[in-house]
Amino acid sequence: MSENAIVVENLAKCYLIGHQFSFSRGGPKYTLRDVLRRELGNFKRKASDVLRGRQVVQGHEIEEFWALRNVSFEVKQGEVIGIIGRNGAGKSTLLKVLSRITEPTEGRLWLRGRVSSLLEVGTGFHPELTGRENVFLNGAILGMTQREIQKKFDEIVAFSEIEKFLDTPVKHYSSGMYIRLAFAVAAHLEPDILVVDEVLAVGDAEFQKKCIGKMDEVSRKQGRTVLFVSHNMEAILKLCGRAIFLESGSIREMGEAKSVVLSYLRSNSASPRVIVLLRQARTERFLDGKARLVRASPSDTAATWSIPFGQQISLDLCVDVKSPVTQIEILIAVFSVRGFEVATWTNRCSDVQLSVRPGISNYRIQFEDLLLLPGQYSLGIGLECGRGFEDWIRDAVQFEVISSPEVAAINAGGFQGALVPAAAVFTLD
Repeated sequence: MSENAIVVENLAKCYLIGHQFSFSRGGPKYTLRDVLRRELGNFKRKASDVLRGRQVVQGHEIEEFWALRNVSFEVKQGEVIGIIGRNGAGKSTLLKVLSRITEPTEGRLWLRGRVSSLLEVGTGFHPELTGRENVFLNGAILGMTQREIQKKFDEIVAFSEIEKFLDTPVKHYSSGMYIRLAFAVAAHLEPDILVVDEVLAVGDAEFQKKCIGKMDEVSRKQGRTVLFVSHNMEAILKLCGRAIFLESGSIREMGEAKSVVLSYLRSNSASPRVIVLLRQARTERFLDGKARLVRASPSDTAATWSIPFGQQISLDLCVDVKSPVTQIEILIAVFSVRGFEVATWTNRCSDVQLSVRPGISNYRIQFEDLLLLPGQYSLGIGLECGRGFEDWIRDAVQFEVISSPEVAAINAGGFQGALVPAAAVFTLD
């Protein structure tokens, strides 16, 4: 376990991108001489690339695009590493370099043992061949010998659950059947290092759960090293001890999976941290005049509107009172992404009376047991001063509850509804 299975040092990958010369009417005016000069220069460049054995790029103008830059990390033997990041961050490029599909431009890597890649489920399947024939074809493409395929054939078929259609051409399969068979073949490889790219994003919920179980078996029980790319944060938290957060081709953060996942999800928060409610249009709110909402923000100065499941939800609210009032009531409503009101609170629920004076007042509201399942939500915020709403904004704050280790532990992602109630259990025997 202490030996390194993968060592990557200052890895970089550069692609050349060609841009075509534009002759559109709305663009710059070019003479025939300009066009001929440009075409001749383009021909000379391509001829030079061919003679020197370099990549030939179509286009009149060439641009360098660095998909990876200065990537360095080590992976212990038997370790499972998650690789996360936005689309275009360089995740798939990194796996292709590690799989020896493409050569790095700079840097070096060292791999210990046999490497198998699962970068695209179903690559090499022939639509005219039966499921049985495609098992042998796809297994051979993925690096399995005929003896290995024959030995594992029954396990592959049982995992795919398509025994009834095994001798039917795969062109008649549904997309779900196709994916089941393809993953079943790939999942029964026996490499020292397994490289997996977003295969758990396909199939139904039950099949995804089965795939996660298989991945866990490969890593923990069989002791194989796994590099796993996914946008499914629950899968990353369940399977991976460490994670790498890629951004614009470079490593932004690397470490314990929990902290890296939280950093990634918080970086995706679309809402600004401080929401100026005062700027909301009058057409989007009920505003009567005595008091009005000014702004809202998370109580923690380092927090965003992406809240991990199980974490205390807390917000600071700024209120501007225009006229003297004896007391004020704050109303908070939580709405699901479909518009259903899933929770309501006022300070009367906490048996707290808020006395105010004209001017700016700041309040902090903490929901200690509001266990919302992962998903998108909005907060409706209102003010009452004893005679109905003084101010009310239906969608004042957009926020999300994100996955966390607690979700992974209880598999809350499969629950229905929006709330996980806090409850005590007693044995009555």
